[in-house]
Amino acid sequence: MSEAREGDVFSVIKAIIVEQLGADEAKVLPEANFKEDLEADSLDLVELIMAFEEYFEEKFGRTVEISDEEAQEITTVGQAVSYIEKRIAEEGLA
Repeated sequence: MSEAREGDVFSVIKAIIVEQLGADEAKVLPEANFKEDLEADSLDLVELIMAFEEYFEEKFGRTVEISDEEAQEITTVGQAVSYIEKRIAEEGLA
C-alpha cells in the first residue's frame, strides 16, 4: 500500500475517532489506546466499530463486517488503521 494511501486511511480513521469519541485531535496518534488515552468506554468502542463499517459502505459501496473477535483485538489507533488497510487489500478495494 502506498504511503499516500496509508496517510489517507489514517486521516479518515482519525476523523471518525474525533467525531465518534469527541476526542482531542492532537491525542489521536497511532500509539493512542482507545480506553486509556482517548477515554473510550465499551459503548464508545462498539459505536466506533460501527462507524468503521459505515466507512466501508460509504467509501466502497460494500458491507464489510468487523467481527466481535476482531474488534476486541483493536485497542489502539494504529491497530485500527492497520486493520482497515488490511481489509481494503483483502476485499480488493485498493
